[in-house]
Amino acid sequence: MVSAAPSEATSGELLDRLTGLAVETAFSDLPPAALRATQTFLLDSLAVGVAGRTGPWREETLRLALAWGHGGTARILGDGLSVPPATAAFVNAWQMHCLEFDCVHEGAVAHVMSAVVPAALAECERRAVDGQRLLLALAIGVEVAAILGLAANAPLRFFRPATVGAFGAAVAVGVLRGFDAAAIRRCFGHALGQVAGTMQAHEEGKPTLPLQLGTAARAGLVAADLAQAGIPAPADALEGRYGYLSLFETRSDAKSVTSQIRWPWRVTELSHKPYPSGRATHGGIEAALRLRAQGVTSSNLRSMRLHAPPLIHQLVIRPAHQGMNANYARLCFPYVGAVALECGRVGLDHFSDQALNQPSLLALAKRFTATVNETSDPAAFVPQTLSAELRDGRCVEVRIDDLLGSPSHPLTLEQQQAKTSTCLAAVFADTSRAQRLMAAVRGLPQATDARTLLDPITDPALAER
Repeated sequence: MVSAAPSEATSGELLDRLTGLAVETAFSDLPPAALRATQTFLLDSLAVGVAGRTGPWREETLRLALAWGHGGTARILGDGLSVPPATAAFVNAWQMHCLEFDCVHEGAVAHVMSAVVPAALAECERRAVDGQRLLLALAIGVEVAAILGLAANAPLRFFRPATVGAFGAAVAVGVLRGFDAAAIRRCFGHALGQVAGTMQAHEEGKPTLPLQLGTAARAGLVAADLAQAGIPAPADALEGRYGYLSLFETRSDAKSVTSQIRWPWRVTELSHKPYPSGRATHGGIEAALRLRAQGVTSSNLRSMRLHAPPLIHQLVIRPAHQGMNANYARLCFPYVGAVALECGRVGLDHFSDQALNQPSLLALAKRFTATVNETSDPAAFVPQTLSAELRDGRCVEVRIDDLLGSPSHPLTLEQQQAKTSTCLAAVFADTSRAQRLMAAVRGLPQATDARTLLDPITDPALAER
């Protein structure tokens, strides 16, 4: 059993503590809040992953992945195609992130479910695993990924969802296989050998971002395979001279996060995304919607200015332009802010080629500007202030102190269910699938075979269309 209370961390202890977490934690150790959160965000990840079947470049990505080998034990979300586990992990992770609709840990600045879930699901389809074991593995995998993200205290240098995701995925698979401490440590070492993820793709708005999540999920499976084979791996994978934190983060504090492991469980800190765009756009979207409710419109607006933390500028302050693709637009606050103000919502349909090239929206986006506020925290998404200067000389202002979907401002159960239904409706005509999926996730702690979880959201007939 895991000890009942945290103790003060010492230098170099992070890997030991995370290894102990993976080996010593039982399902019964998960507090009710952690269990509920794991089920909640598993449901969200699966629904978003199904909708990802409609994402740009999906046909090319699938064709590429199938070239690595046909037939296998694991299924791709939506299609239900049976492929090798590593292929399923790659494609399903790509689908979970390609619409920028996947849940996020704001403090870690990482989509910590989007590599962990696909890797764990692929493993479950390779060997019989009960629902409790799957939920435990997911909670631990998220803990590993989030803790590594929280250890950083400098701006993003690499694409953190992919870099920390590879470690979380590897450990989750190790938990599913019942690895001992030595094997879990090898999981970390072999994951280090495969870590990658460039922010240049984010800078340019390229589809490389979801591909990097796919690579991280696949790397998790490969790392676990190498660990199980007994192949030696770097022992000091996290804090070594050339370990993860030294190589991928310019500043980090492993000691401070070591004593915080599972206090609280990081899965309880995840945020839903209510809009299919970069999380850094969500404060501005919410503010634009509130200004719209106060009577601000495209016809009476002279200019709009967002006052936001440095992270927001790094991630989503970029000009909207004719011919931009969906990947770029989802990370462009002027575009999604204009959509929110003009349409009163931001949905999946706003990233079609037709919507992206609508002259009125592009013209409105040019009226959106941004300035940096005094926030010093490199991981801060808030506070944000959106100010509208109107043509009659008035100025209307809205301040956002927490993002919709965060633990401090959560989606209601009805909003969560509506998101699930919307995502599944993008692929399936049968509206009962959403209810069946929600029931399967609720019943997962009693399930003797976790593979049944995918039955409501896979349909091989779709692959023939």
